[in-house]
Parts: sequence; C-alpha cells; structure tokens
Amino acid sequence: MGKNVCFLVSEHPFLDARIFKKQAKSLLKQGYEVTMVVPRRQGYLFATDGSVFKEAFLSQTFSHEGINVVTYEQLELEKHMKALYHHLRSGDHSRYNHPLTRIGIDQKADIYHAHEFMSLYAGIGIKRALTASGRQCKLIYDSHELEPDPLINEPRNTQNIKKQMLKLMLSELDYVITVSESIKTWHRTINPHVPIEVIYNSPPLASEYNPDKGGTQEIVLGYEGSLNRKRGNFRKLIHILKKCQQHFPMKVKIIGGGKHFERDYLQQLDPHVKEKITYTGWVNYEAIPEAMKDVDIGWIDLDAANSLNNRFAMPNKFFSYLNNGVPVIVNQCTDMENFIEAYNCGYTVKKQQATAEDYVRTLIHAASDRNKIREMGSSARNIMETMYSWEHMEKRLFTVYRQLSQD
Repeated sequence: MGKNVCFLVSEHPFLDARIFKKQAKSLLKQGYEVTMVVPRRQGYLFATDGSVFKEAFLSQTFSHEGINVVTYEQLELEKHMKALYHHLRSGDHSRYNHPLTRIGIDQKADIYHAHEFMSLYAGIGIKRALTASGRQCKLIYDSHELEPDPLINEPRNTQNIKKQMLKLMLSELDYVITVSESIKTWHRTINPHVPIEVIYNSPPLASEYNPDKGGTQEIVLGYEGSLNRKRGNFRKLIHILKKCQQHFPMKVKIIGGGKHFERDYLQQLDPHVKEKITYTGWVNYEAIPEAMKDVDIGWIDLDAANSLNNRFAMPNKFFSYLNNGVPVIVNQCTDMENFIEAYNCGYTVKKQQATAEDYVRTLIHAASDRNKIREMGSSARNIMETMYSWEHMEKRLFTVYRQLSQD
C-alpha cells in the first residue's frame, strides 16, 4: 500500500494542533503525501480561536507548509441522524452525498484518517465507494473525544442512534486512535476486536525549558486555552484569585482567551483585580513555551459529573503545562488524576464538580511548600522528556501507519 494519506475533518479548524501541527506535519516528515479535507463556515476557514480567515486561505484548494488542503462548506449532519443511521445499515454507499465524502472519494488515498464522529461517517462512505470500484483503502478513526457521551444532556433517542452507528462503524474501520486509556477501554466495550492506540495530545518538547522560576513567594496560576461561555470558567478563576490573595501573593496568567475576551471579560473587572492578571491573548502554537515560563501551577477545571468525556479527558493544556515543567491542579477527572498520581506532577481536588473554594484550599496548601511545587515541576518535565512528548507520541503514530501499510 502506498503513502497517500487523506485527513477527513468535519468540525475542527484546519490548523488544529493535533491534526495539522502534529500529525500531518509528522507524517509529511516521514515521507507521506498528506491531503486534508476541511470545512469552511460561510465561505471562510476558521482559526483555533474562533476567528475567521478573511484575508488568507481563500482558495478552495491550496498547499500550506507542504500539506495539501481541499475545502468544502460545512453542513450540520447531526440534524439528520436517523437518515445517517439508515445509510449505514444499508451497507451501501450510494446515498452518501455529503461533500466531505465526495471530495474524499476523489482523493483516492491509501489511508483515510477521520477526526470526528461525523467525519468517520463520511469515511465509511468513502471506503465503501472505493471498495466497490475495486480500490482498497484503510480507515482510521481518531477519537479526540468520547462520542456519544452518555452523561451529557442529549435526547435518549439520539444517544441510542449514535451508539448503534458507532457499533456499525467500528466494525468497518481498520484502526482507532484515541487520547486516553479510558476512552480506549470504552471503545473496547463496543468492539473488543478493533485495534486501538492511545496517542496523547502532547506538544513537541519545549527546547528552552528553564526550571528556575525565581525565588519569589508569589504564585502565578496559569490558564491556557479558550475562555468563553462554552469553555473555561472565568468567574471561577477570578474568585480563586481573590480568595487566594487573602492568604498569599498570587497572580493569574491567561494564555489564550479568545474573540472579544478583553472587551467582554477583562474590561469588566475592578482595576485592583485586573492588575493581578497577565493576558497574552492567543499566541502561536510554537510560542506557548515562552508564555509559560513564569507560570507556577496550571489550572484545569472540567465538569466530570455531567460528561464522561470530561471525566476521561487528557486535554492539550494538560500536557502543555507538564511540557514546560508546570505542575497542574485539576478536579477529579479519572485519567488526569491517575496520571498525576503515577508521576507526582500535580494536585487533584477530589470532586467531579469542584468549586472555587475547593481549589483555593488546595492552592493554599501548595503555596506553603514552594519546594514541593518545584519538585513536581521537575517530575512533570522529566516524564515528558522520557516518555510522553510528541517526539514519543509520533512514534506510536508511525507504527499505526506502518501496520496499515503492510496489511
């Protein structure tokens, strides 16, 4: 089998860190020809911070950093779940008329790599169509998240249809890649025979790591990623800052934020609170290590009570903190908690839904022992160097592709 690879994307921005920055670039380096079929919204590609590219990437097809990109207008397949299930059950490909499927067929790739539940559905149609024409291909499902999530607020009928769809799709694909051991186990309960590999959302090893963050008593609590109505909890973060300052000197550093964050969030704060916050805005993926240099502890807060995906999550920011020698503080999310306990690289608040006060109590304890913070930071950096940076994860990716190419 050749080395022509096609990534299928239905929701993510085309410059997504896992999809483009890591996997596509690693495969390109390994000698694969990589094409990405990615969605536009109202004619424009969109960035990782939610903004749209109105001055760049306007062609329907183009090459970016050696990766071929083919675009299409995004459609909401989720509104037609019953029809999609019927198409799957038919065993045929003739009713797969989604543009992602049609464009994917045109690529005639050797390996297709789907990055969401709906792009996997498109991938099944592609594989069926190519097989019917006498051409063989392999299909990977990269399960960034657990879908369907049985704990989220979603109609039970939709949940059942998605579960049946996943069962059918797992029986037709060739490999599953996912982001945590618990999501791997969850897929195994649906299909115990499908090959699965865990590839963490780790960044490349930060080259300018400096373990000496100074001898000040001030604690800098870092937050990396989006902060908006759907992601993060800005009010909780500010409450933590105010409460901690009553016990020890503290600042907050926000690396990310998002569209209109300064206008809608920072400018609403009292000046004496705002002066304790450093806001970088959205920084380039490669610039995160520099932005992280003065952060002492990295904060992650997910609702693990109402989302099994959150409970099993191992998000980008988790490994980004560790990569830069920053111990983490998280609430009770199974896989992150297990990782922290295994490698002594952070603090876990033992609640699936943690309040600001819960975090404050743990941070007061952490601030009382700066040596412990440094030890945890050193352990975090060491485990990334020796086992979990992207340089290690890409080897797992190459092994998956090598196995599929030999079949």
